[in-house]
Amino acid sequence: MPPSLNPLSPARLWPRRLLIAAVLLSVGTIAALGLAHWRTEEQIQQHHLRVLAAAQIATPTGEARSAPWPEALGDLPAPVQRYLRFAFPGGPVPGHAVQLTMEGQFRRPGQESFHPTSAHQTAGVRVPALMFDARTPMAPGVWARAWDAYVDGRMEMKARILSALTVVDETGSPQLDRISLRRWLLESPTYPQALLPGGAIRWEPVDTDSARAVISHRGQTVGMRVRFGPDGGIASMAAEEDGDLGTPYHGSGEHVRRSDYQLIGGVRIPTRFVISRAARGQILPFWDGRITQWQLLSQP
Repeated sequence: MPPSLNPLSPARLWPRRLLIAAVLLSVGTIAALGLAHWRTEEQIQQHHLRVLAAAQIATPTGEARSAPWPEALGDLPAPVQRYLRFAFPGGPVPGHAVQLTMEGQFRRPGQESFHPTSAHQTAGVRVPALMFDARTPMAPGVWARAWDAYVDGRMEMKARILSALTVVDETGSPQLDRISLRRWLLESPTYPQALLPGGAIRWEPVDTDSARAVISHRGQTVGMRVRFGPDGGIASMAAEEDGDLGTPYHGSGEHVRRSDYQLIGGVRIPTRFVISRAARGQILPFWDGRITQWQLLSQP
């Protein structure tokens, strides 16, 4: 038999070997990505559980020990009193944590275009603790998985392409921990129990339509200017200093608008939001979305 017709000849074997190698490489790559995805999701889930654990052991706020409702609001600035009566039309609804899902459009740092994004968030009510994770497509078949975790006064921030390649890896520093504490404050309208008298947040008067909300935790203190709308709901919150627009992350952002309040389980929460960076008189949105599910967790 001529060598060219021999099925075991090198000329015939090389294409088969290359095909087998390509298949094995593809299978290996898929397996490696699958393992990385599983590990990433496991890390994310563990952070959500850490927030829930911190929320469960936190000392209950003054909502259960204060004077009868609504007399308990008497020492608060007038717009804050209106807001809390608006948020709790039947009186305070107890809870230690909230979990919610969101969807909308997200702009990555340094980019101008927005991409569809879905996210989950767990937050403590009695203590500043928060976990946010998001998934954003970057190109067909390519996505970014990101999360911010803040527990016990320390933060962790990561972003991974395909849930495998780490492109952002930030851990606690005084500046980042402070930004994360502000993030919890900025998100507090979605768990207004934290804004009740006797809770972690204190209120200072400003004028008839706004007040200052202040939170102190683990040696850090941050405040935000809160503006209230005609209906009584929180319309916007703004940081007291400019943001650094050159960072590879958005962090908490410095400004948020909230709207479309819905009554869920006796609590009015804003289901629409636009979170922005703010510096030098500019407000630059990066997360424009809506809350699609909201759940208050209450210990028996």
